[in-house]
Amino acid sequence: MAPADASAHPTALQRARWWAADYLYAGCRQLSILAAPRLRGRGREEPTAWRRGDPALPEVILLPGVYEHWTFLRPLGDALSAAGHRVRPVHGMGVNRRAIAETADRLSRLLSRLPTPPAGRVLVAHSKGGLIGKQVLVSSGAARDAATAAAAGGDPAHAAASAGPGASMGVLGLVAIATPFGGSRLARLFLDPSIRAFMPGDETLVTLGRATSVNGRIVSVFGPFDPHIPEGSALAGATNVTVPTPGHFRVLSSPLTHRAVLDGIALLARS
Repeated sequence: MAPADASAHPTALQRARWWAADYLYAGCRQLSILAAPRLRGRGREEPTAWRRGDPALPEVILLPGVYEHWTFLRPLGDALSAAGHRVRPVHGMGVNRRAIAETADRLSRLLSRLPTPPAGRVLVAHSKGGLIGKQVLVSSGAARDAATAAAAGGDPAHAAASAGPGASMGVLGLVAIATPFGGSRLARLFLDPSIRAFMPGDETLVTLGRATSVNGRIVSVFGPFDPHIPEGSALAGATNVTVPTPGHFRVLSSPLTHRAVLDGIALLARS
């Protein structure tokens, strides 16, 4: 897994082209989501293949970003399913406008009611979904459970199933794509509270930023340029991975991103 590369310095023209391509991709994905129920009748149900997979591999919980329905991440889910993972989207999030802590609490309650997979679970998230995922790790005590397993020479999934607030969740860690862990100064330009929640000084982001004990259970994947997050998505103490596809949305389409996510899941399962 390659380390993050901070040496790229794109020109203004390159940035403009990347920005346009990013929003074109996002627009096409949103249109395909809107059209899917009319064209196929089952466009908002997860594919049957997602429910099957190798029980020796962690189950994947898919978390979208703000103003994204889970179907926005369907290409990524398809790639993870094709690699043998069972993929579970989170229903009931709508377009993910609720507060980070509230959504994380809802997700934790959902996961605690589900049977813990033998190989555990990994949260795979885009943008705001990564912040929700980190909040789940913090509030569930997943980092402590993983540390207990490592100290005992045992399995992290078993530890998460037998100790602490995360007892019935089995969450091994988080792979986050294009996540504003430090916020984005561009959020100040918006009046929408759902977007302003990403301002660097937001209380929730500041509190999450101080929760560094879980960072070792996070793999952060991002491209060389993100028009939504000028500060970048690198997270101290996490495994930071740069893929060559620029953009906040288009990075999701890259097979190299899919490979980085799969590698990140495998890393978390081994840790």
